[in-house]
Amino acid sequence: MLALQITALKPFMNALLAGDLFDIFLLEEASIASAVTYTIDGRLNSSFFPSEEWADKTLHPFEFTAWQDIKGVCFQLIKGKRTPLHFQFVFQLMPNHVASILEKGDSATPTELVRAFVLTVRYDGEKAFLYTGISFTTFVPDKEPERLWDAALKRYLDKKGVACEEL
Repeated sequence: MLALQITALKPFMNALLAGDLFDIFLLEEASIASAVTYTIDGRLNSSFFPSEEWADKTLHPFEFTAWQDIKGVCFQLIKGKRTPLHFQFVFQLMPNHVASILEKGDSATPTELVRAFVLTVRYDGEKAFLYTGISFTTFVPDKEPERLWDAALKRYLDKKGVACEEL
């Protein structure tokens, strides 16, 4: 697991809520505490969609909503004269990126054993932190996928100019 503290908060918040930095992620869940606490379950509701549309996996290929489709709602909940007390977003890297990271890293762990590369973004009212993790479909003793995910995220953040330091 990798733990990072964001060192340039304002540009990071702009990239998170208004930019495309996290558009390669799905939102698993969100919690935003301001005057009230908002909780968002990012799981798509199949009963909301017409059955023929839901069956077409090209329209809804994922279990969770894409961050780019929900970040505007989160931005509306966060913006205002006062900063939120705290918030947390739990993201999953889109599956095609997971496969790419594992393949490029020559991982011995089969892609189908990795449920998700997870990234948690936490803001405590003053500072923002990023934490990595992996969800597997079964017990996997190999730590190589974790190392690959941590390294890939650090490279991605560096490439995107996100100022942070490892904790």
